Amino acid sequence: MSLITKIEQKNLTSLYNLPLEVKYCVTCTISNQRPRISLDENGVCSACNFAEFKKNKINWSEREKELMDLCNRFRKKDGSFDVIVPCSGGKDSAYIAHELKHKYNMNPLTVTWAPHIYTEIGFQNLQNMIRIGDLYNICGSAPGETHRKMTKLSFEILGDPFQPFIYGQTNYPMQIAKNFGIPLIMYGENGEVEYGGDMKNAFNPQRNYKSDHVKHYFSGIAPEDLTKYGIDKKNIVPYLSPEIEDLEKIGTEIHFYGYYKKWIPQENYYYCVENTGFKANPERIEGTYQKYAGLDDQIDGFHYYLAYIKFCLGRATSDTAHEIRDGHLTRNEGIALISKFDGEFPKKYFDVFLKYIDLTEEEFHVVIDSWRSPHLWEKINGEWKQKHRIDGKGTKD
Repeated sequence: MSLITKIEQKNLTSLYNLPLEVKYCVTCTISNQRPRISLDENGVCSACNFAEFKKNKINWSEREKELMDLCNRFRKKDGSFDVIVPCSGGKDSAYIAHELKHKYNMNPLTVTWAPHIYTEIGFQNLQNMIRIGDLYNICGSAPGETHRKMTKLSFEILGDPFQPFIYGQTNYPMQIAKNFGIPLIMYGENGEVEYGGDMKNAFNPQRNYKSDHVKHYFSGIAPEDLTKYGIDKKNIVPYLSPEIEDLEKIGTEIHFYGYYKKWIPQENYYYCVENTGFKANPERIEGTYQKYAGLDDQIDGFHYYLAYIKFCLGRATSDTAHEIRDGHLTRNEGIALISKFDGEFPKKYFDVFLKYIDLTEEEFHVVIDSWRSPHLWEKINGEWKQKHRIDGKGTKD
């Protein structure tokens, strides 16, 4: 049964500072309901403006020189590990780690925070990355019962069952950095600027681990905040960041590879097929049209489904928006794909998810409906309908 005594209706406009009037970017398919995104006076979103800047203003040869200077500054002469790459075995992180080792002569230690429940293809890709990509790896696995409880709590109070994974994905590599004395950590793209969000770090290669993590990655609730819901303090240690002072002692810097190299997910996929044995999903991923991203975790689909419920921005919207910016789709093609796939229920692992967090199907839908904002949804003849859709088929369009 639910860990929360009573599931209350959430006020999303207040929680996420969402505008009541829904507007779509005139260039891509994202709307102003994505938290922290902005649309300019021409109706173009911050992510599209940044993509245009990347195309026309950035000298990528100069950025690569910056990357080589960074590597020269941190490369260790004794052959020991000199950079940590947080890594699931997916196309993006495998691409970064492989290129750092084989092109830039670094010695990366890939650090994996294990998924809630591995998919077969996800585990195979991780093993291929290690074996074929010739990369070292440390994998941390969360305490099982605690992880399940935290997942259920996150589903109920944050509207995102993926949050415990995000805690570990963000903080565990910093723990390894501290323990091994490796000051450089390299992530992929800066999601805030690539997908639309806070643009304050758009031209900064580094992530500010002192101030941005709780706001940008933890939805305002840090892992230690869950102790007030009954999570034992000693069981959340794997999810916690090291002390800032400990990270400063070793000179920790967290960088985005997407600052130095033009970030194109489709190209990362092709690179990993050739170099790390990466394999795409044999079937289309629920909620979207592609087969090569978000393959690792059986509950991954519920993270994207909740984004659709909360913001009416599902997985297909996220994928099409980025591919439009990359020049791989037109906006009309993106709208057609959204109309067909966005908000598709992740039924493949639904029973697995219910069993994992110990909820009935009825309790699941109570939680889901508590995240539907009245400015986005209305119930007609017992069925929930979007008020506004990019294809013009909303009840208020």
